[in-house]
Amino acid sequence: MTNLPWLTILWAIPVLGAAVIIVLPASSRQFAKYAGVAVSLVVLALSLLLAVRFDPAGGQFQFVENHPWIPSFGTGYILGLDGIALALVVLTAVLVPILLIAGWNDADDRPGLSGRAPHSYIALTLAIEGMVMMSLVALDILLFYVFFEAMLIPMYFLIGGFGGAGRSKAAVKFLLYNLFGGLIMLAAVIGLYVVTSASKAFDAGTFDFRAIADAVATGKFTMSPGIANALFAGFMFAFAVKAPLWPFHRWLPDAAVQATPASAVLMMAVMDKVGTFGMLRYCLPLFPDAATYFRPLIIALAVVGIVYGAVVAIGQTDVMRLIAYTSISHFGFIILGIFVMTSQGQAGSTLYMVNHGISTAALFLIAGFLVSRRGSRLIADYGGVQKVAPILAGTFLVAGLATLSLPGLAPFISEFLVLIGTFTRYPAFAVIASAALVLSAVYILWVYQRMMTGPVADGNDKVRDLRPRELLVVAPLIALLIGLGVYPKIALDVINPAVTATLTSIHQPDPAPKVAEGIRP
Repeated sequence: MTNLPWLTILWAIPVLGAAVIIVLPASSRQFAKYAGVAVSLVVLALSLLLAVRFDPAGGQFQFVENHPWIPSFGTGYILGLDGIALALVVLTAVLVPILLIAGWNDADDRPGLSGRAPHSYIALTLAIEGMVMMSLVALDILLFYVFFEAMLIPMYFLIGGFGGAGRSKAAVKFLLYNLFGGLIMLAAVIGLYVVTSASKAFDAGTFDFRAIADAVATGKFTMSPGIANALFAGFMFAFAVKAPLWPFHRWLPDAAVQATPASAVLMMAVMDKVGTFGMLRYCLPLFPDAATYFRPLIIALAVVGIVYGAVVAIGQTDVMRLIAYTSISHFGFIILGIFVMTSQGQAGSTLYMVNHGISTAALFLIAGFLVSRRGSRLIADYGGVQKVAPILAGTFLVAGLATLSLPGLAPFISEFLVLIGTFTRYPAFAVIASAALVLSAVYILWVYQRMMTGPVADGNDKVRDLRPRELLVVAPLIALLIGLGVYPKIALDVINPAVTATLTSIHQPDPAPKVAEGIRP
């Protein structure tokens, strides 16, 4: 058992499952759905097994697999798992079966595809899961890049093939933005290989992340400031588009609104996390000096994104677009926590990736269930929903309160840690970011008041409460929001050692506490 290639099995199961489901007979539509959920549950079970077997004190990377791939190019099939990647692996594994159940009927009414629309929908979802898993566990930079780009293709088809009326334009916009970012990153990946091949620290050029990061940390491998800044910018640009960081966010609202709710959550809560994960995994350890150089600019953009996303959300008339803009604000908090380079900030940022995934999934899916009943995304078309669908309205409120980081729900502690970590280095930015908490309360409470309270609006009297299948989707998400809000230690115990290892490698200790003159302990 100990010698099994656990990480290979982790990403291969959903990819192989997708391949099997896509070739099932057209008449096996229901079987394809159940098979997709079964495959995702196997992945969930394996991810939980890895979480149980993972030792936070047992070294930074565990379950390591290292095999030759293209030796002449210095690249190998190298996989490994640390606490940061583990948190996102578990998040991905938890959300995918929930999303498959939530989107159970999303492909049923799609013409074409020879009656195989459900097969395609499920296979594309599982393919994205496998590619995200590979991106999270890859320790070879070229291997990471291949899957970082490859996941765009199935998501393009999910948006363009199963989305709303404007799906074609939104899918093309999504693909072009992200492909352009990926091409810039490819130039940086090649540049990094060229620099390593010219360095005496390596026998030849290499894409081995561990070897390069260790050489950078020990000072054996150095780059000129100009080259380091250029390579960092190439990596960071791709991750900023994927995340997305303001002002590279323009593709997200259209893609999120036009995709089915389940596909939109897969994109925002799972796939986009590879962008923020890449910042933490690659940008900081590979280019620590460049990261420090660009830190004030990135933090400023993150804070602008926090405020911008919240302000624009307040002005939305479309409930799905409103939720999409809240994600831009939340990604600003995640990126802020990464680049303040403090243990509290980065631990909070990693936990925020998990909590944002859960809270966004809950809010977006519940809103999607409501929109499917009424046939409208306009906030003004609703009112009095809590009188005709109290469970739907109540779960929407809990998910909304989690989005505004109410104490006791999961996002609160992660946002709190980010703000504490920011305050120790950049108190002014922390104060500005804190102001967004008030704005988030405005847009969440406002939309709840408009949609759920008051007299029952015309056309809403026939809105029905959550069905058993929908309760099966919502209940675990609400339970996770409460559980991680009450007991975040279970996640932080895994995350903290990995964050400490990252900060140690880039030589960024936490700032010493400042004590005012005249005050004695």
